[in-house]
Amino acid sequence: MPLLLGISSYDIQGWAPIVLMLILVVIFAMTLKFMPRTKPQKIKPDSDSSVRWEDVAGVTEAKDELKEVVDFLRHPKRFKKLGARVPKGILLHGPPGTGKTLLAKAVAHEANAKFFAQSASSFVEMFAGLGAARIRRLFKIARDQAPAIIFIDELDAVGATRGNQFSGEKDQTLNQLLVEMDGFEGADNLVVIAASNLLEKLDPALLRPGRFDRQILVTPPDLNGRTEILEVHSKGKPCHEVDFELIARQTAGLTGADLANICNEAAIFAGRQERDVILMEDFEDALERVVAGMQSRRVINDHEKSVVAYHEAGHALCSELLPSVEKVHKISIIPRGKALGYTLNLPEEDRYLKSKEELIDYMVVLLGGRVAEHVVFGAITTGASDDLRKVYDISRSMVADYGMGTQLNNRRLPAEDYSMSDNTRRIIDDEQQELTDLAYRRALDMVMANRPLLDELARTLLDNEVLERGDIERVCGMKEPMAKPRIAALERHTTPGD
Repeated sequence: MPLLLGISSYDIQGWAPIVLMLILVVIFAMTLKFMPRTKPQKIKPDSDSSVRWEDVAGVTEAKDELKEVVDFLRHPKRFKKLGARVPKGILLHGPPGTGKTLLAKAVAHEANAKFFAQSASSFVEMFAGLGAARIRRLFKIARDQAPAIIFIDELDAVGATRGNQFSGEKDQTLNQLLVEMDGFEGADNLVVIAASNLLEKLDPALLRPGRFDRQILVTPPDLNGRTEILEVHSKGKPCHEVDFELIARQTAGLTGADLANICNEAAIFAGRQERDVILMEDFEDALERVVAGMQSRRVINDHEKSVVAYHEAGHALCSELLPSVEKVHKISIIPRGKALGYTLNLPEEDRYLKSKEELIDYMVVLLGGRVAEHVVFGAITTGASDDLRKVYDISRSMVADYGMGTQLNNRRLPAEDYSMSDNTRRIIDDEQQELTDLAYRRALDMVMANRPLLDELARTLLDNEVLERGDIERVCGMKEPMAKPRIAALERHTTPGD
């Protein structure tokens, strides 16, 4: 007790910082002891890829560009005599599933080069400096085993514009990648191929010549490309009397990955039926599975089934009356995915440009189902939510992106432009509403003028649940549809300056 009384408050204040530091040291040591140990990833080339040029279809332009790189890696002396050098970097960009990774594997196989495949996210670490160290190791090992190809997938994970990260780790990793691609210690037979779905987010320093010399856009295939892709993915599968061109016509806008999935699903459907060959009906079922979703076992009552039938008949009726819209290939009221029914339209050919009238006609078709519900049952339901979303996107793009308005024509008005005045935003909303109302009035006029044909389509659909193209033509041939109605407001709306 006397000893404790002999310790002054001044002594306690002097020892307190030392004790606190000892406690922090103990906590830090315990943290290090129980932290998981991570070892550096072993970088080694992938096994020889079996992907050849004939295994890659639907991307003819990209293949032609990459064949030059293969020729250079195979015959470098021929190009060096002319003073040419191999492109240091090739950037493949485009939507997901178009075959960017497949192209890189084909280049590595055809060039007989070592193939180092890395994901850009594997370079991003929590601790500063680790990502840059992994970049250095990758390029050093690749140079030692040249000729080699480094493939970096999802480049935007590490190549985004600098200055947006608080920690600076991504910026340091990107800086190291830029230095390695500058070729201070480079090799002439080392090529970097990268893939990205977000070209606009990449740092400008990556895109300049000397780093990624070639930027190749890999787009979804056209009709011929889709046919070739289906044939490639059907090799080795026992297909019997399958019309790949017809399937390709039904898959406009789908990527190579989607088509490969359709071929695989068709084989699965044939296996479920215990058949030895894959038939056309298997591909049709697979297409519905991929496009519309899995068939649902939901049981709906008779009233809801009638509403769905008239809704889909409204879509089909407007499609048949409008010549600019693709004809209906199939109507179904069997629930699939989130939808209680669907109408499948098939284009006659690939189209890349749409006029103002064609976009309005498409909105008429989308609103035809909602209009049919209102005309027949006197009420509207929640079944048109997806149609309304598409109508909103189309009408907004027509006014803000395509300059198809009346007061704001020939101007692009991006939504992220915060300098836009409130009056301009109000005009955009008004013109968008005007386009939507115009499409709704046209759809209402068509449904009212062709009510008997709508009733016949809906009754036949209720009896059969699914109508193919031949059934639709037979029903429409029973009753002569009226001519496509025209509304004077359409001509008035398409005149600039009114």
